[in-house]
Amino acid sequence: MKTIIELFETSVGKYFDNIYLWEKKDGQYAGTSYRQTHDLVYRFGAGLVAIGLQKSDRIGLISEGRNAWIISELGVLYAGGINVPLSVKLDSSTELKFRLSHSGCKMIIVSRAHAAKIEEIRNELPMLEKVIYLDGKENPESNDISYNQVLALGDAYLKTNKADFEAIYNNILPDDIANISYTSGTTADPKGIMLSQLNYASNVVQANTLLDITEDWKTLAYLPWDHSFAHTACLYCFMYNGASIASLELGKTPTETLKNIPKNIKEIQPKILMSVPAVAKNFRKGIETGIRQKGPVIEKLFNHALKIAYEYNGNGWDRGKGFKALYKPLLNLYDKILFSKIREGFGGKLDLFIGGGALLDIELQRFFYAVGMPMCQGYGLSEASPVISSNALHAVKFGSSGKLVKYMELKICDLDGKELPLGEKGEIVVKGGNVMKGYWNNPKATAETVKDGWLYTGDMGYMDKDGFLYVLGRFKSLLIGSDGEKFSPEGIEEALIDQSPFIDQCMLYNNQNAYTSGMIVPNMAAINRELEKHGFASKTEEARAEALKIIQLEIDAYKSGGKFENSFPERWLPATIVILPEAFTEQNHLLNSMLKMVRGKIIDYFKTELEFLYTPEAKNIQNKMNMDALKKLGN
Repeated sequence: MKTIIELFETSVGKYFDNIYLWEKKDGQYAGTSYRQTHDLVYRFGAGLVAIGLQKSDRIGLISEGRNAWIISELGVLYAGGINVPLSVKLDSSTELKFRLSHSGCKMIIVSRAHAAKIEEIRNELPMLEKVIYLDGKENPESNDISYNQVLALGDAYLKTNKADFEAIYNNILPDDIANISYTSGTTADPKGIMLSQLNYASNVVQANTLLDITEDWKTLAYLPWDHSFAHTACLYCFMYNGASIASLELGKTPTETLKNIPKNIKEIQPKILMSVPAVAKNFRKGIETGIRQKGPVIEKLFNHALKIAYEYNGNGWDRGKGFKALYKPLLNLYDKILFSKIREGFGGKLDLFIGGGALLDIELQRFFYAVGMPMCQGYGLSEASPVISSNALHAVKFGSSGKLVKYMELKICDLDGKELPLGEKGEIVVKGGNVMKGYWNNPKATAETVKDGWLYTGDMGYMDKDGFLYVLGRFKSLLIGSDGEKFSPEGIEEALIDQSPFIDQCMLYNNQNAYTSGMIVPNMAAINRELEKHGFASKTEEARAEALKIIQLEIDAYKSGGKFENSFPERWLPATIVILPEAFTEQNHLLNSMLKMVRGKIIDYFKTELEFLYTPEAKNIQNKMNMDALKKLGN
């Protein structure tokens, strides 16, 4: 199997009457079979050809997960086009506009909730010829068309041009680009990952070596469908096995949609769910709140049950071994009276979660394993289509990212690219049919990342003697949000230093946290000059408080209403700031010989300050730690 077209055609042939898609209609989940999905894809793809889509034309797709999302993508691919899936979180003025312009999108497919973003920027996209509205448009212009109209045009086209359409999709090659999937970079430089038909087809086959999905499996795909993890692990892996996918019931707002997750899980009764740390934490919070509401006796019993389960499960791989077996009778009792009731809240049929997007806290892994819904940590990245490894029910080690997929090579390398022995830490490097073609219109970044077919992931890790991969963090410097979204901090750091006379050095930090924080070394000479100008006596409490106000204003300039607003997405700007009592230098080994920050060492060196940044006190920049730091710096 070498293309998505071949994957889909094969599954339709084998599983034609199986339900592929579940979607809420008139208050009830309704199923669309593989055959019905194929019919819609066929019609939509033909309609795209009828309105002028040609081989390798790019089409942007921005929508919540729903039937029309995958029908649109497959339709684009059948028509010979390239889909550019876009996150619904992107803002229009900078992020969306850059991606649509950079990829040269000829058309855009958009849902009602995001249509206004496209209206705002469409006149600034010279290559744009058509906007396809999934939910129609009240007063369409000449270049506007609805999803249903495209289907109707497809019907008309197929009456006289069926052979031409078949020739288009039958001539799709494994090396043809299927998607351009953008990384979360600074606004000026997100990279477009070119994933081919073969990349997806290979990764689906690889991922299926970790898990035996059968045609009776169902999942609720509540993660964004443009995200490579949900894209491959849900949409295509389930398609490969004749299984089915439900989309989340849409609310009037994103918050309302998220609130539908628990209800939809009960309705769909999934066998497996894909998760990220932020969602896992919310699930745990909901479980613990429910237990607390049952009173102190039940809460105490639950905590004891967890303790017993933790003992029995060990680190996953040694579950029930040795003396642990003694806990089994009591654990079975607790499972019957407590844990099984929790599982009923998740539909009663859930066997496991697969965790991706970011590294999952070991404590969360222990918790979900204890209640009988193991959360198996996996690892991957979009450049690898994305699945590289995962824990599974038959092979679990807490803290690891599991066993490697088959049909892929992996090595651990040092900074010079030299392969290291088993157990040593270095950069994770992989090779296989899942490795991207490269970055769109960016040969320099491609050459730095893919060398002789090997993908240099930028992640640090090691393999243990049992074949489990451990991922330790970034070799490179990406920030990772709690939902698995990644962002390069260098652009923000450089802007703060370059644009502000009061900031000498800056390092941003986010490792799966709710918000980004910033460590700042101020330019005390410039700050003292500014204070004198406004009549503040140096080395006083008042002067230090004013100095902190000055620094805060420099950060606020990049937020909404500031003079540099829209330079960067606000979620990656520091929500809390700590003033460091000393600078990064070569002497304290916080700068290397090229005078670049050594991020890992800075994190260790200022561990106390970093921990403080995620406390309530840090929300106000005028706190004791910052005042004390300024005093040490001579103010």
